[in-house]
Amino acid sequence: MRTAVTDMLGVRHPLVGFNRSPGVVAAVTNAGGFGVLAATGYTPEELDVQLTWIEEQVGGKPYGIDVLVPGRIAGSDPHEDVASLRARIPDEHYAFLNGLLERYDLEPIDRSALGGDRFAASVGAEIVQPLLDVAFSHRISLVANALGTPPPGLVERGKSAGVVVASLVGAPEHARRQLDLGVDLLVAQGTEAGGHTGTIATMVLVPEVVDLAGDVPVLAAGGIASGRQMAASLALGAAGVWCGSVWLSSHEDITSPVVKEKFLAAGSGDTLRSPTRTGKPARQLRSAWHDEWAAGPAALPMPLQPVLVNEAWRRIDAAAGAGHAGARELESFYIGQVVGGFRRLRPAEDIAREIIDDCEHVLRSLS
Repeated sequence: MRTAVTDMLGVRHPLVGFNRSPGVVAAVTNAGGFGVLAATGYTPEELDVQLTWIEEQVGGKPYGIDVLVPGRIAGSDPHEDVASLRARIPDEHYAFLNGLLERYDLEPIDRSALGGDRFAASVGAEIVQPLLDVAFSHRISLVANALGTPPPGLVERGKSAGVVVASLVGAPEHARRQLDLGVDLLVAQGTEAGGHTGTIATMVLVPEVVDLAGDVPVLAAGGIASGRQMAASLALGAAGVWCGSVWLSSHEDITSPVVKEKFLAAGSGDTLRSPTRTGKPARQLRSAWHDEWAAGPAALPMPLQPVLVNEAWRRIDAAAGAGHAGARELESFYIGQVVGGFRRLRPAEDIAREIIDDCEHVLRSLS
């Protein structure tokens, strides 16, 4: 399956696997695809360790990273610290959150503890720059950015270092902005995807972006977890696929066993787009958390919503893992509509090889 993307990335198959777990990244690369590590959740020191480990596993084969730099974040100063952000949380939202926790038999949170998770403030370009410095000191082949245009200077830095700069887009107007900035690769992500998505379906979005992109290759993303879906993406004009949710059904993925149990029991209709975790619409598994917020105040914009809820989610995750019934009702994670196809947990490399083999079989059958 030689395409513009396999030539660009130096891989055998146009399958990109995105995950926060280094084990998944290495497995996808070793299967002949291209693994991409979600880097924003790490400190620079942690990222250095993770990239070193990945390189030891893949033996010189290519891989990349993804960073999260949204285009707009609540009009705040990029240098604003967590304490300042905490002071901007309305009393109504703080009271609602604690009322929710108490209804599920969880301890309320002192206002001074809000925003304890470093990601609450890790959404600006200046916060991401140290991560990029670490990444460029390693043998990365790609840097992808989600939610907005690339951080200042990233496109030029990538070109000078021979590193592909990719951007995720959810609408044609997003693609136009990225093309004007000179990115090397577009990822057209439909609303079926997990995490932050727009409202346009993959089947509609991909050909629109392909027609706009000209010579710039496009990866299809959103609702792709099988060889048939990969083949359909190629038929739409994509030069490959970007898969994220499917790896949450792998052994290597670090998502908690409680959440994976819920994934295996879920159907494709059990997800929703909600801003109640990050302040921007993100597809995730529906749980009691979302039902409660549906009757509560509107979510705050990024980064205020993460400042409000991240400590609550840290406690929910820990309590659910310890068997707490109320926390298990609330427990959730980002996941796309392909969750309905999860049947069992498998090695990530097996998942990758099955997608690749099935895609090749479908393409042969169609020809």
